Amino acid sequence: MLRLAAASLTGTAIEFYDFFVYGTAAALVLGPLFFPTFSPLAGTLAAFATFGVGFVARPLGSVLFGHIGDRRGRRPVLLASLLLTGAATVAVGCVPTYDRIGAAAPVLLLVLRFLQGLGLGGEWGGAVLLTAEHAPAGRRGLWSSFPQIGPSLGFVLANGVMLALSSTLSDAQFAQWGWRVPFWAAGVLALAGLWLRGSLEETPGFLEMPDRARVPLAEVVRDHWRLVLLTAGGLAVGYAVFYAVTTWSLSYGVERLGVSRTVMLTCVMGAVVVKGALTPLVALLGDRYGRRPLCLAGCAGAALWMFPMIGLLSTGEPLLMFLGFLVALIAFITMFAVIAAYLPELYEPRVRCTGAAVGYNLGGVLGGALTPLVATAVASGERVPWGVAAYLTGIALLSLGCFALLPETRPEARAEAPPGDGARADQGLTASSR
Repeated sequence: MLRLAAASLTGTAIEFYDFFVYGTAAALVLGPLFFPTFSPLAGTLAAFATFGVGFVARPLGSVLFGHIGDRRGRRPVLLASLLLTGAATVAVGCVPTYDRIGAAAPVLLLVLRFLQGLGLGGEWGGAVLLTAEHAPAGRRGLWSSFPQIGPSLGFVLANGVMLALSSTLSDAQFAQWGWRVPFWAAGVLALAGLWLRGSLEETPGFLEMPDRARVPLAEVVRDHWRLVLLTAGGLAVGYAVFYAVTTWSLSYGVERLGVSRTVMLTCVMGAVVVKGALTPLVALLGDRYGRRPLCLAGCAGAALWMFPMIGLLSTGEPLLMFLGFLVALIAFITMFAVIAAYLPELYEPRVRCTGAAVGYNLGGVLGGALTPLVATAVASGERVPWGVAAYLTGIALLSLGCFALLPETRPEARAEAPPGDGARADQGLTASSR
């Protein structure tokens, strides 16, 4: 289990490094380089729009790779998705800017961002099922949380590289070539990930499956549409909070508050490091007390904290901003630490890869794609952007209602519960871990 969890975590970290390095570049430098004819605000909005395209592509990637995962196995998904995302990320670092090729530059950026999202949409389902379908039932939450540490590692790595470059290079050097270096580094990381994952075995849950869905997406839409919508709505707040902290606040702090890039990156990275360290501890609570209670607690915490977080951010004081980010990300991880066990347990084995991934990535569209755009537009005035806090609070309440309508799936609780929506889901996971 430790070897499998490490391989899953490493691959997820690499893929999220690819995804996050684009978000940081969009917040700091892509607007003037690829949209120079726009005003500073419009350029930032345009850069965040290309950032959002990756989220739109993720559900499509989950359908494509979910079909492969449910028909051919979880292992091929892990290799193909990593290869696609890595190649697209390296290519972003090679795209000429607007002053070289004109309007073709942002178009190429858009296409490559779409391919990044397509690959990441397949990554999560394969990585999570790799651990969930091998793990013993009583510790499934713990082992499944390892892929959820990957985004934190990927973010810290991506922003650590950006921080090192922005603090050692002049603004002119960073804008000319420095921002490209993290994208080129993705090629080396992708090769390392492919080598690590090449020796992994297929999951027992897939090998023991008596029959496989011919068209997994059709079965998900027909039999599990309610689960997909509820899980997408429930996860929306996690994405909204995470990208409000890691992407929008970075842009807002640098451009509107006048805080240096280095200080903003340090504050955000510090909060993400703590979040990553807490992930397995929260997952253990999920194994003991259930997945649903933690999801409800995380949503409630986010709803209560968004106004204080925006108030602390608006001070521009590093310690206060760090505190605001930290509490918001603790609320986030209270939900997302258990999601890697929760979603697979909701779906029956024959459509698990498609159903869990589609629900997860649709939540990204609702919460991740729109949040930087909406927050940037709402915060266009000179006052404290309370509208951003209201927007995030509204999403948190929506997610709270969605989780309230979902069943508990922890194996001990499932054994005592009457059959219902998703009631057959845990059988394949439990059988594979005996």
